[in-house]
Amino acid sequence: MNLSRLDLNLVVALRALLEERNVTRAGERIGLSQPAMSAALARLRRHFDDELLARTGNAYELTPLGVALRDRSATACDLLERVFASQADFDPAAETREFTLLASDYGAAVFGAALARALHQEAPGIRLTFQHPAPSVVENTATVLSTVDGLLMPHGVIDGFPNVDLHQDRWLCLVADDNPEIGDTLTLDQLGRLPWAVYQRPYDAPAARQLSMIGISPRVEVSVQTFQLLPHMVEGTRRVAMIQERLARRAVRSAAVRVLPCPFEAVPVQEAMWWHPVHAQDAAHIWLRQKAAEVGLTLTGHGAAEAVSAAQGTEPAPGRF
Repeated sequence: MNLSRLDLNLVVALRALLEERNVTRAGERIGLSQPAMSAALARLRRHFDDELLARTGNAYELTPLGVALRDRSATACDLLERVFASQADFDPAAETREFTLLASDYGAAVFGAALARALHQEAPGIRLTFQHPAPSVVENTATVLSTVDGLLMPHGVIDGFPNVDLHQDRWLCLVADDNPEIGDTLTLDQLGRLPWAVYQRPYDAPAARQLSMIGISPRVEVSVQTFQLLPHMVEGTRRVAMIQERLARRAVRSAAVRVLPCPFEAVPVQEAMWWHPVHAQDAAHIWLRQKAAEVGLTLTGHGAAEAVSAAQGTEPAPGRF
């Protein structure tokens, strides 16, 4: 496929047609007349050798190829917008721009809030948007990352993309204040015997992974998709949950729970920000990565040279940490 022979305006038309499923509405959406939009549809049908939109009664339905192209055309448009929005220079005090980051509620509450505070002071025209990552982030990482500015996720879920380490956290256990079966410590036997409340996303089940490494299969009673719900699912029950230390500090203020050390060597959380290589030389994105590294340092307090170098896309000088 030779891109130089293609009219990339057709990508915009394709997206509008497949999402609107109506020639007139699609034309109004992108500022084309009805005849011009009909001509674009005719060209797209010739290119793909497919109707794309098939009339059913008084409406249009997508063909199977049209369904497949709907999400792809949206991704292509988002990527093109990001490519052409790239800048050689960036002045955070004067620029207006929106950065979109994918993050769990843990990532948004702990790191995202700190980043937002830092940007509030330095870049008042910058807007941050946090969205939950979809399950497809693991199977289609490149596609997902190409449409956003970054993904906040611990190491061990995805790999092969540029990233900067942000901060480390440790796992703790939550139990109800009034759980009579648990004293000042938890035992491995109790972890295997008591019911659990777990954070459960299709691509990331940290408690189950940690426990499987020591031969324990948790008996899950409640599964939630936000870490901050776990304390409320433990309160007043016999359940156990695992939660990051930085959230555990808030948990004891929001629910009648106690925080106890894990009775095994839980692998720490190493949170990182991941991004698509398309952003590598964008001055605005470089600035965002540097700010992310700086904010991460305020949470960890060490590793300055390595963190900033990673954010800039360079290697740290030998012997510097």
